[in-house]
Amino acid sequence: MAGDAIELEIDGRTVRITNPDKVFFSKRGETKLDLIEFYLAVGDAMMPIVGGRPALLQRFPDGASGKSFFQKRVPKGAPDWLQTTVMSTPNGTTSHAIVLADLAHVAWAVHMGSLCFHVWPHPAARPGVTDELRIDLDRGAGVGFDDVRFAAHRVRELLDELGLRSWVKTTGSKGLHVFVKLAEEWDSYQVRAAAVAAARELERRHPDRLTAAWWKEERGERVFIDFNQNAPHKTVFGTWSVRPRVGAQVSMPIRWQDVDDVVPDDLTIAVVPGLLDTEGDAWADFPWSPQRLEPLLEMSERDLAAGLMDAPWPPVYPKMPNEPPRVAPSRARASDGDR
Repeated sequence: MAGDAIELEIDGRTVRITNPDKVFFSKRGETKLDLIEFYLAVGDAMMPIVGGRPALLQRFPDGASGKSFFQKRVPKGAPDWLQTTVMSTPNGTTSHAIVLADLAHVAWAVHMGSLCFHVWPHPAARPGVTDELRIDLDRGAGVGFDDVRFAAHRVRELLDELGLRSWVKTTGSKGLHVFVKLAEEWDSYQVRAAAVAAARELERRHPDRLTAAWWKEERGERVFIDFNQNAPHKTVFGTWSVRPRVGAQVSMPIRWQDVDDVVPDDLTIAVVPGLLDTEGDAWADFPWSPQRLEPLLEMSERDLAAGLMDAPWPPVYPKMPNEPPRVAPSRARASDGDR
């Protein structure tokens, strides 16, 4: 109903918001409008990182407590100012993705029930380059957050040795993400190769705590260095994005010295804007600090020269050159035993 709508003036655009009082996060009762106001509050920090990038929308019509679906195409009836771009998914299909051109686009997406943004690692205007290396520290069964902290520090140590500066953020859930801002000179295949090399070197150095094993049955109680988050067409949970959890936790940039003290569940939309105001933006210089990928690519070349094959790719991708058999080791052993 018209009486249930408001209009917001954001970045020179009028954004119509229906049902602004609809509860999106049940723990404290934050609404659709509260979420928009959160994104506006952190916008100066958020937009230099995600601005101008395509994003996959995950819509929650009934808020974080309800069911969701991924919106692969911007729906009909979107405002004529909305910027979109054609993107490919890992299986080769295409979609019209929203471009996070400004905060008006962010607010419109929230109006449509998108609590969060899954962001591609390249600007919409330059799809052939990948300008972020994203290392996801995957916490599996039996792995605690202290183990993730340990992993994050070891990732930083390796990157420091190679002359690569890194930044860390919470995921809004159980893990941490480590990012490296890259010069716009490499594609996603090269960036993934660099991530594979980093994961393998970290496992060599800390085999009891860290692993590059793609198959879960081989990981044990170790933190998985998820290199495949850098595969072509992969999105990662966006910086400053709000998790679809009832507590409205934020994927928040933090400083390296805070890794050992941070409690990710405490970083919610209720407190994060205040922390940003008082402590400043931990990633303020990230967008302006491009790094070189050659040190990791050289490590990758050494691994291949030593006889290592490529690491396994996710099942939605076509078979890749130099990839090992895409079958779980236990199934491969069972098949060999049947011969």
